[in-house]
Amino acid sequence: MSKLNALKIKSITKVGMHSDGSGLHLKVQKSSDGKTLNKSWIFRWGAQGKNSIGLGSFKDVSLSEARDIVSEYRKLVLRGINPKEQRDSEKLKIKQDKANQITFEQAASKYIETQKAAWKNVKHAQQWTNTLVEYAYPIIGKVPCNQITKEQVLTILKPIWSEKHETATRVRGRVEKVLDWAIAMGYRTEANVAVLKSLQPLLPKISKRQIVEHHKAMHYDDLPTFFKQINDDSSVSARALVFCILTATRTTESIEATWNEFELDKNLWIIPKSRMKRSIEHRVPISTQLHSILKPIEKSTNEYLFEGQRLNKSISSMSMLKYLQRKNGCSDLTVHGFRSTFRDWAAEKANFPREVCEQALAHSLKDQVEAAYQRGDYFEKRIELMQAWADYCYSAVAVK
Repeated sequence: MSKLNALKIKSITKVGMHSDGSGLHLKVQKSSDGKTLNKSWIFRWGAQGKNSIGLGSFKDVSLSEARDIVSEYRKLVLRGINPKEQRDSEKLKIKQDKANQITFEQAASKYIETQKAAWKNVKHAQQWTNTLVEYAYPIIGKVPCNQITKEQVLTILKPIWSEKHETATRVRGRVEKVLDWAIAMGYRTEANVAVLKSLQPLLPKISKRQIVEHHKAMHYDDLPTFFKQINDDSSVSARALVFCILTATRTTESIEATWNEFELDKNLWIIPKSRMKRSIEHRVPISTQLHSILKPIEKSTNEYLFEGQRLNKSISSMSMLKYLQRKNGCSDLTVHGFRSTFRDWAAEKANFPREVCEQALAHSLKDQVEAAYQRGDYFEKRIELMQAWADYCYSAVAVK
């Protein structure tokens, strides 16, 4: 015979347990401020009711619903199953199922999208994407966030930890942040396996001297022959690479170039400070060879010189790299490395002052005293330098 009913439940004010029979109890307790009473359902079973499980608040679960739940729980008890462990197991399975619904690549995409507004510029988001595409995605891109292991993270890092330590550090940090986001969103139930403290004992110790990282570069002796190979390639990636090499600029500075930055009648390209690494406007002289490439297509495309597949979007920063590394003998080279090629050529083959060459690369002078006295950008001398560089690049190309 049931001891409780809706009317009686509402009238109960005594703190404690009030039995409805069959192990179902109404638990009455004062709120934290002591002004109101909270009433919730408890199912107790075992010797002297030593085991218990909460069923929810009286406001959310009615008396009849609580009785139905207890009826099911009593059946589990008779079968030797702990209702609380069963419920916790089901909750964990639901949580894990949710976690297994999103891959690392999908999580990274969502994380980057949420962080874009806080980042300094679009370039930062591109750098994030590029490093993950190149190093993390081949190993864990398609793996659900909840299944990523420390061993997989180590597989990403070990090949580049010593040789490209700065890059490896960035990759690790970015994987850690994506997994942190996945944990916060409920897509991962395990601990973050990309935390530096847990990985350090398993990675080689790097000295400060080793941390300096150099991009793989083509020797300047090989450059004319390389230019001969790509000279007649009309693909966007090839044209972008030619442009990038002839201007000795960084990848993003080249691919994000827009027509309104050019004054072709003056053989001048002005990169605004918002797109420069040092946030200082950079003037780039245009050689006669580059002028002959740009003039026929001037403003014949969309906003960007090197448009991507989407309207008013440039090609991705990976386009040139993939194009370069498909060439014979170039699989380990980087686009950025051509800046080193230019600098080595300028130092060993050309007769131009060091400060002119450094300015062509938009480098800051390490000597602070020297930098303080530098007022101009050596533009007139750089016109000669960039023309000499273009002449050298095309020195193996037959004149048409």
